[in-house]
Amino acid sequence: MDNSMQTLSPGLGDRQWAVAAPLAALAAAALTHWFAGVAGAVAAFVVWMLVRDKSAFASEHAKEAANFNLSMFLYACAAGAIGIVLVGATVLTLGIGALVTIPAGIVLLCVIAAIALMWLVCSLVAAFKAWDGKPYRYPLTIRLLD
Repeated sequence: MDNSMQTLSPGLGDRQWAVAAPLAALAAAALTHWFAGVAGAVAAFVVWMLVRDKSAFASEHAKEAANFNLSMFLYACAAGAIGIVLVGATVLTLGIGALVTIPAGIVLLCVIAAIALMWLVCSLVAAFKAWDGKPYRYPLTIRLLD
């Protein structure tokens, strides 16, 4: 077989570091409060800093994990701000605004639950893809690190 036709799969060490990024982010964010989920981005960023010059495969996975966790943190902050506005609107209208803010709050809680579920599922999918030696791009990610 021609060597130019073969694709080199990442070695075991590269795959382990690539798996460490989403799992470290998942563990750090899970061990802190969800809105303090910036810990997940920091954990993935630390892995990226450790491997960025050593392994292109692990570096790409760690960078994606950091970007994804930072994006999830920003989405959570936006949801929190919207929640504060909804509570403020209810208070400012002396409770009459609750007719609008309570349904909006229920929708917001559903969105927050969807974000949390997506964060968990995508982190696990990324870890499995990394272990298999395959690239993975997280959905809805703002790519700040490039």
